[in-house]
Amino acid sequence: MKVKEGFMMRKVGDQIVVVAMGQAAKQFHGMMNLNETGAFVWELLKQETSEENVLEAMMENYGIDRERAKKGLDSFLDKLRTVGVLEE
Repeated sequence: MKVKEGFMMRKVGDQIVVVAMGQAAKQFHGMMNLNETGAFVWELLKQETSEENVLEAMMENYGIDRERAKKGLDSFLDKLRTVGVLEE
């Protein structure tokens, strides 16, 4: 899985946002706000990866257990899928 082409993460002031560019902007209007964890996962999803790799990276980076990492990741991935940002 990875983020579809045409979606860019940017820091605007003190906020981290995702916007669509080019062809992607025809289907996705507006922007998404990300927190620090969302931005961390987004960076991992810029290249093809597996959910397992992302979980491992989250557990290592944040020092959290698998259950907590999976719960947060599942929620974030569901949001990305809902707005059509994730390529699987």
